[in-house]
Amino acid sequence: MKPIDTLTALFSHHLWANMRLFQQCAGLSSEQLDATISGAYSSIRDTLEHIVKAEQNYFSRISTGQPYQRPENPAPMTMAEMIESLRSTGSGLIEWAPKIQASDTVPIDWDGTPREVPKTILLTQVINHATEHREQIKTIMTQLGIEPPDLQGWAYFDETDTSGTG
Repeated sequence: MKPIDTLTALFSHHLWANMRLFQQCAGLSSEQLDATISGAYSSIRDTLEHIVKAEQNYFSRISTGQPYQRPENPAPMTMAEMIESLRSTGSGLIEWAPKIQASDTVPIDWDGTPREVPKTILLTQVINHATEHREQIKTIMTQLGIEPPDLQGWAYFDETDTSGTG
């Protein structure tokens, strides 16, 4: 694996994990996409769209300082639209993450109180939020008898290792 900085590695894995999960979910039936279990955010379909919309908002705040502007009452996203959106925001995060300085903040309405939130916290939330929801989706898939993709860092390294030693 070609040496890269820490944030680039973390956000490259993040994009890779999203792509692996979403591409596998693109092959699920409508009934499977509507499945949920107790303790999960919602159905697989709704959780996938939630991941995408949250990442759009996080990336917009990181890159522009503003929340993502969505149309009023949008139609549910298709799998292809979700995958394309994550490819775009994931690539953007790989580019932007190493540029963020510890002093960079963004104004956020925090339960009715405006607060300056460090962009480093948004970067942390991008990874934690998606990881938690990917695991919920993988659990639902397992309950359906579907083998979920391995999204561990080890699998990422094994799949992307270009050093010739792996």
